[in-house]
Amino acid sequence: MLLSSRGAAKPAWGAGSGPGRTTAPEGLRAAPLPAPAAGAHGADGGRRGRAGGAVPRVPAGAAGRRHQRAPGPLPAGRRGRGRAPSKRPRLAGAPLGSQAEGQPEEARPPAGSPVFSLFHKGRGGGQGPAAAGGRSGAERDEAAVPAGHGCAAALCGESLAQKLEGKPLAERLRPDTLGDYVGQERVLGEQTLLRSLLESHEIPSLILWGPPGCGKTTLAHIIANSSKKNGMRFVTLSATSAKTNDVRDVISQAQNEKRLFKRRTILFIDEIHRFNKSQQDTFLPHVECGTVTLIGATTENPSFQVNAALLSRCRVIVLEKLSAEAMEAVLMRAVRFLGLQVLGQGDQQGTPATGSSSKSSEFPVYIEEKALNTLAYLCDGDARTGLNGLQLAVQARVAVGRNTPLNTTAKGGAAHGILVTEEHVKEGLQRSHILYDRAGEEHYNCISALHKSMRGSDENASLYWLARMLEGGEDPLYVARRLVRFASEDIGLADPLALTQAVAAYQGCHFIGMPECEVILAQCVVYFARAPKSIEVYRAYGNVKECLRMHTGPLPPVPLHLRNAPTRLMKNLGYGKGYKYNPMYKGPVEQDYLPEELKGTDFFKERKT
Repeated sequence: MLLSSRGAAKPAWGAGSGPGRTTAPEGLRAAPLPAPAAGAHGADGGRRGRAGGAVPRVPAGAAGRRHQRAPGPLPAGRRGRGRAPSKRPRLAGAPLGSQAEGQPEEARPPAGSPVFSLFHKGRGGGQGPAAAGGRSGAERDEAAVPAGHGCAAALCGESLAQKLEGKPLAERLRPDTLGDYVGQERVLGEQTLLRSLLESHEIPSLILWGPPGCGKTTLAHIIANSSKKNGMRFVTLSATSAKTNDVRDVISQAQNEKRLFKRRTILFIDEIHRFNKSQQDTFLPHVECGTVTLIGATTENPSFQVNAALLSRCRVIVLEKLSAEAMEAVLMRAVRFLGLQVLGQGDQQGTPATGSSSKSSEFPVYIEEKALNTLAYLCDGDARTGLNGLQLAVQARVAVGRNTPLNTTAKGGAAHGILVTEEHVKEGLQRSHILYDRAGEEHYNCISALHKSMRGSDENASLYWLARMLEGGEDPLYVARRLVRFASEDIGLADPLALTQAVAAYQGCHFIGMPECEVILAQCVVYFARAPKSIEVYRAYGNVKECLRMHTGPLPPVPLHLRNAPTRLMKNLGYGKGYKYNPMYKGPVEQDYLPEELKGTDFFKERKT
């Protein structure tokens, strides 16, 4: 109902016929207004006129013109029943609860816009945030999907092309609960201490240490979901971009939350080894007193990269790279999410991974079982690499299938579909994925394994560790320098030519570089593995160093007969007096060369330590 300038209630245009009917403009007379749903109006949308009927909502342009014809405010006696003069009519084209309500008329959409938001395509059926309980669209989708579905609820209705675009597959399939977490049974299996603590929501300060793709960030993500449900705050920072001030702000807010609301704060620091010593020291007092619960993730050895004081306040959780069986489980979860069909050996029709085939085309998308097995082994326990490799391979084949007749891509039983083979998966990875960090923990582990394999005369293991380093991107000159050291440390006088071989290998690597120099290093490594070993020189020199370290008082002076006497003064002081020049004697010369205090010492004999 609308009120005239006299305050009498009059039916709005389109409400009926008769002398009191107001004629609508020509462009707005075509379609009658649908009745709004019950409870859909706000505080000013539920008013009723004298007849008890709800007042229909008027399009924005018509409402503006109607207000222009109504001179002045309503009489005081009628304000309680009419529209308050301080409120403007609701914007008809905007969803309920939107910011468009209450805006000036110039900022509103034109009168030709749709009356209700349900006429807009792609707005979820016209329900605004108020009608959905204030939740976002993604939250409404998640609420509509039954539990245990196994994939993100908002993504279930997407086609294969939509699932492959946007975020990486590894991010979209990140588990939300411990039940979906794959691998790490040693530290997170049933009845383990850490799992019991996480399930009871008693989360201690942790340092998660493990190789890339083993599940460190995923475990933190699961802890975040659990903590938020139990009233705790979870704050995430990345040491690659966060500054010291960012950390202090988080700690200050955590102090306020604990003091005012008794609310705990969990702070997750990704790549915590990127923080320097002063930044890590910022956490010390607050972790000590329980202001924040720190969870750090690192791929580097925390013994070297995390302050000892901070490390003593946290429990170090060592995560290992995923096994091939765990990787297969991760990849099968991705296959089910994408709606692919697994084509086993000897199958004429693929085994569907889900109840229906992919929506990306008229024909299904198959993937060979052998391709999944190969991918599980090639990614070297890195779930992120495996999922991204699968995504690239499927994307490439789907793109080819759109531009090529599908019968030309057929193979085996996939005569009418798109097939992803083992070769496509290998191409998606580009090469065998080898976990190696030239400046990290794996660098020192591999060079130590190479040394010990040559020392143990195992030529096969020596070649293996050499290849692990070179294929992982290690500098060949670094390996060559270590071989020069090995030649004297472990072979020594048992084969004096070993040092010559090592120096020649270093020069050869310096001249030609990789990949041609790899065979030079391989030859040197096999030579050293087969050579006889002697640590006589190495051990004797160690005994000399120990003698110097253990000596008390001033070091003994050089005997006078061993000193050089280039001047007359030095000769007069006795320098060089009594020295016997060995080449002048035909037989052995009896002469002492050690200081008086060390006469008779034999450094080549085994010494007790």
